Amino acid sequence: MNEKRLKEFWDKEYKKPELFEISDGVSSDLQKFTRWAKKEYGDDVFRSDITVLDAGCGNGRNLLWMNEGFRVRGFGYDISEEAIKQAQARASKQKWGSKLTFITHSIGQDIPLPDESVDVVLDMMASHFLKEIERERYIKELHRVLKPQGILFFKSFYGKGDKHAQDLIKNESAGEHNAYIHPKMKVYEYVWTDEALNKAFGEQFILQHKELSHQHNIRGKPNKRRSIVCYYEKR
Repeated sequence: MNEKRLKEFWDKEYKKPELFEISDGVSSDLQKFTRWAKKEYGDDVFRSDITVLDAGCGNGRNLLWMNEGFRVRGFGYDISEEAIKQAQARASKQKWGSKLTFITHSIGQDIPLPDESVDVVLDMMASHFLKEIERERYIKELHRVLKPQGILFFKSFYGKGDKHAQDLIKNESAGEHNAYIHPKMKVYEYVWTDEALNKAFGEQFILQHKELSHQHNIRGKPNKRRSIVCYYEKR
């Protein structure tokens, strides 16, 4: 049921945005990540022969940017057929876009890629829609498809100090720990803690970098949801 609601919501949102500002431009967080990776792994870390998986790619904006700048191969999965149509249309007009494959697919299901076939994974505000069992399977799948020392760029909701999140968990409980049903979207969302991140990723990934947002409070009052960015390397 949650998957059906997610699909319906995002199909509608990508056709005619109402709750979100749907951007065609690259995320500044991804630009920051690529600068960090080049510094840590060398200028050739992003090359024409590497494969990038964008899990929850939306309209493909971030994978398209990496393809345009670095000529990478890539796969983009999203639950929204409308988002994938937009990504495919943009890829068809891009010089190296034939190296990209965009597919309507839920990241809560098994990833249809071979073992150790991916160099970089992007999970940018996507996996918090997955319920507990789905998250566990998803993280195992990411570890399976990543090559040794492959990199995961992970961004999601973070609960510490976020009054909005705590109120939602209290008043709109989804029946799972640190989760709620979004009052407008009517879908499940999960909020991460440090303990949950360590438990989920610690055995299979090495944390290389962590960054927390700081604009969730303005002058002591709740402003917007808090997020966390983590860069992981596969063990």
